[in-house]
Amino acid sequence: MTAAMQAVCALADIPDGGSRGIWPNARGQHQAFVVRQGGQVYGYVNNCPHYDRARLGWKKDAFLNGPGDRIMCASHGALFRITDGKCEIGPCIGQSLRPIAVRVREGHVFTEPPH
Repeated sequence: MTAAMQAVCALADIPDGGSRGIWPNARGQHQAFVVRQGGQVYGYVNNCPHYDRARLGWKKDAFLNGPGDRIMCASHGALFRITDGKCEIGPCIGQSLRPIAVRVREGHVFTEPPH
């Protein structure tokens, strides 16, 4: 784990199969989000590659589609794989979300702030 990584929440704060926004900016919008699948957590910058200023979540901590098996852009309806952020459906097909480093250690989730 790098020195710049900081605890953002407890693993238990993210429901299994759920998501959570992290790193709020001055306007309260989350700059990034994490998705939990069992003990594995994936993190991405909260911007759609189709239009960089489009936030993905449709409400607080809601970054997934209805079944919870894909990340969804609320602006464009694009669907991204959770494991690698690659767009499978939508206007940015083939592009990917920008990942952030995530580590789970002693029941806590650590990430670096997005750049």
